Amino acid sequence: MSTFQELGLNEDLLKGITDLGFVKPSEVQQKAIPLLLEGEDKDLVALAQTGTGKTAAFGFPMLQKIDIASRTTQGLILSPTRELCLQITNELKAYGKHCKGLNVVAIYGGSSISDQARAVKRGAQIIVATPGRMKDMISRNMVDISKIQYSVLDEADEMLNMGFKEDITDILSHTPDDKSTWLFSATMPKEVATIAKKFMYDPTEITVGNKNESTSNVTHEYYLVNARDRYQALKRLADANPDIFSVIFCRTKRDTQKVAENLIEDGYSAGALHGDLSQNQRDLVMKSFRNNQIQMLVATDVAARGIDVDDITHVINYQLPDEIETYTHRSGRTGRAGKTGVSMVIVSKSEVRKIKSIERIIKKSFDKKEIPSGSDIVEVQLMSLANKIHTTETNHEIDKHLESINELFADTEKDELIKKFFSVEFNRFFNYYQKSKDLGVVDSRGSDREGRDYSKQSNDARYFINVGSKDGFDWMKLKDFLKEQLELGRDDVFKVDVKESFSFFNTEKGLQEKVLAFFTDFKHDGRYVNVEVSEDKGRSRGGRNGGRRNERRSSGGSRKRDDKPRGDRRSSGGRRSEGGSYGKRSDRSDRRSNSRDDRRPAESSSASGSDRPRRSRRRD
Repeated sequence: MSTFQELGLNEDLLKGITDLGFVKPSEVQQKAIPLLLEGEDKDLVALAQTGTGKTAAFGFPMLQKIDIASRTTQGLILSPTRELCLQITNELKAYGKHCKGLNVVAIYGGSSISDQARAVKRGAQIIVATPGRMKDMISRNMVDISKIQYSVLDEADEMLNMGFKEDITDILSHTPDDKSTWLFSATMPKEVATIAKKFMYDPTEITVGNKNESTSNVTHEYYLVNARDRYQALKRLADANPDIFSVIFCRTKRDTQKVAENLIEDGYSAGALHGDLSQNQRDLVMKSFRNNQIQMLVATDVAARGIDVDDITHVINYQLPDEIETYTHRSGRTGRAGKTGVSMVIVSKSEVRKIKSIERIIKKSFDKKEIPSGSDIVEVQLMSLANKIHTTETNHEIDKHLESINELFADTEKDELIKKFFSVEFNRFFNYYQKSKDLGVVDSRGSDREGRDYSKQSNDARYFINVGSKDGFDWMKLKDFLKEQLELGRDDVFKVDVKESFSFFNTEKGLQEKVLAFFTDFKHDGRYVNVEVSEDKGRSRGGRNGGRRNERRSSGGSRKRDDKPRGDRRSSGGRRSEGGSYGKRSDRSDRRSNSRDDRRPAESSSASGSDRPRRSRRRD
């Protein structure tokens, strides 16, 4: 079916389609719309990437099947975020522009609940809602969904990732059992399959592409850097792409705000989008981004769900998501509407293994790229300026000033004039990058499967710790435990190797003193936890010293101060509190003084000086 007319839509909807300029239905629309318009109502699971037209795929059938003459709520659409909720609402109103009497109401947090309740009571045939606000209004008897005929779970995987499973379950319990449920999702993790099994009856499944597969319009690249150089790498990627219009993804709201603030301070046109912003702030940021006043939008995965912008050139994964499937959503922000895009990933050596996992899910290969050097960036910026000047249309209002300009440069040769003109732009990047270091990470023969270098020249320190699987730890739990106790970043603890009664882990050597000092007289669950520097750079120490340490463990936590392990241990730092499941220190200030911010690299610390290359805050 190559046209919307062939899909079976009525005249009012076809008029709306014409007004919107839609010409040809997308693949998911071709598959879903005829199926949902059939006389017999049925349940549907549709898997398709972000940006493939899923809203129209369920929106048109719902608009055609409801009774617009009735004021009863007949359709409920649940979406994960306020932005997406408003986006769906506006699109449905545009689709049904010629459907007289249609009332679509958005229900979401951050806005007056009483105003939303009044809008529903005026007769809302379709409600588009976020789960949290919808559940709240149901508990207050502000909405009645007991007679709905159609329910849609849009971006179902993301709603479950955000912890809305219980809310969705509660909301759907207030709906009729004989309703039709349409589930739309970009990925199909087990949680989504569970929802489908619980709330749907023999659903038909359609898939556009392969499950969890990335769109073919996006190329995937990764850049290997040291964790401390992550922000500098981000700036270089931006500088190497002068016309970048991008979304930069961070894992947490705190990191999102910090990265955005740093970019703005360094002269980039950037903005932050995360859950701590008010609705008005979020609207202003998105308006600026859509108007190209912001080139680099730094966002969390949750906040970015409502971004519907077709011209995004790059997606930059400043940090990889905790759930690998989420990468599919991120990369789907670019390469939309038939355009091409690039998804970049900045990874530390301990994260390289995740690239392989993502490749298996999206069924695409990553290209390993090097972070651009300073000279590369200077050349790119210079040629970008030259091309802009070459293609700029001449404004003849400048003619009246030519005589004065010609007099000023009367004694200047053509080549010299060109050099002077371009040096204005050239100098700021050249001065900044001429002494910059290479941010690339070179693999060596001594590297392990994660890319870490354990040769003699390695800058890593490896430790022995006398807890293992018997104590309830696996590698992830132990890594999280160490990060929390030591207040380290995600990438500061790596190569965690858990055995039955002991384990190994690595940090950079610069953190060695902090690690050893912290675990002096440290107790966990009533017994001492010992950490020592291991001379074995990555190989397990099976039973070499296991007996001595097991003897220490068998003391039941009554070890004397004289029993401290020999070696380069620091006794300063005071005793740790024995309360709490993780035995946190009471003197937190000592640990804060060793935070990651105190280890900021020289290039980053110098970035606040007057020699920083300033970027225009508005795209040309």
